[in-house]
Amino acid sequence: MTQRLVGSGGIAGMTQLHQAVPLVERQHAIIELLRVRAPRRVPGADLATATGVSQRTVERDITRLREAGVPIAIHRGPGGGYAIDARTALPPISLTPGEASALIASLVAVGPYTSAVAQSALGKVLGALVERHA
Repeated sequence: MTQRLVGSGGIAGMTQLHQAVPLVERQHAIIELLRVRAPRRVPGADLATATGVSQRTVERDITRLREAGVPIAIHRGPGGGYAIDARTALPPISLTPGEASALIASLVAVGPYTSAVAQSALGKVLGALVERHA
């Protein structure tokens, strides 16, 4: 049997690609909203309003992002909300061509022109793959 590369393929928790794109766009928006407002906390209600979904959907998105390793802090109670480490620069990283391809495919699926940040990231990753000729 040939393994499916797109779609659920019967894997629990997987969604069809057309269902995943809005999720990825929304999670990117949540990360960007947190980053822009850092180090201040952002209430879940504000994130829900900004992304056009319920507060419960934002909570599920935050859970998925945290499970993936995104450093989002949760502060409960009055004055609570979500916060993210928003350094202005990250240390250099090395990607294999396969890892770069995965990032490129993700950015293209979301639409690299949905934000200046996505467009910039795509340009950097593509630039790293292109062999420089002097």
